Amino acid sequence: MDNSERPAIADLRSGFASLSSLLRAWRAEAGMKNGRRKPLPQKEVAARMGVSERWYRSLETGTQMSLSHETLTSLADALELGPHERAALFWNALSEIVDKGGQEHAEIKMDRLKEFVSAQSRFPAYLIDHSWNVIGYNDKMAEWFPWVRTKGANLMRWVLESPESREQIVDWPAHATLYLAQLRFALVGYPDDPILNDLLTSALRSPECRDLWDSGPRIIAFRQGGEFRLSLPAISASELIVTSQVLLPAYCSRVRFVTLLPS
Repeated sequence: MDNSERPAIADLRSGFASLSSLLRAWRAEAGMKNGRRKPLPQKEVAARMGVSERWYRSLETGTQMSLSHETLTSLADALELGPHERAALFWNALSEIVDKGGQEHAEIKMDRLKEFVSAQSRFPAYLIDHSWNVIGYNDKMAEWFPWVRTKGANLMRWVLESPESREQIVDWPAHATLYLAQLRFALVGYPDDPILNDLLTSALRSPECRDLWDSGPRIIAFRQGGEFRLSLPAISASELIVTSQVLLPAYCSRVRFVTLLPS
């Protein structure tokens, strides 16, 4: 696709950030999994779920509905979703409940989390919010990646836009593709978040990122166990191979604790 044929950035954002668009895409992918050249019909998805075709059509066109755990499970089964897609499907329904349960003393809890992160000494560790803003890090993380000390440090922006990341992350295109898929996942849960939308708009100004956005996997929830090869000459003369370990603190669904462990 040349630039004259590319959709506008706003169209790319809205076309992949809504749950209804994902349902349509997943229905098309389910058809491919079943050896068909077209999406599963809405009627068949509805039959698999045990609901009316009209009900499913309303869901896919964006009608706001209250979805129980059983209904979400049935929908995921009908569309033959994998673990990342299931996580995206459940995210909207469950994240608000989790957040409400942890509002009391939220600032105190965050301060304690930051203390926990800074106390880690053996391996790089950091704390990010749902928009990839770096809100805490330990000395080892700052030693490996000094940019985390800068005001407004954002992991997603660094990976996708910084020339430095392309030098330090070996096989950058493969990892950038996975970060974009995580960004798409985040936008499903927080479609109106201004930081997430700015991250996507800014990243898609790069033709390379737009190509990766078009061609990569649709959704990835978390990079749990994801392997990275890093080129950090100031730290090691040879490449470092690490895996990311992602933890979700209880009652803080918008926060992630990540540590980089040697593979």
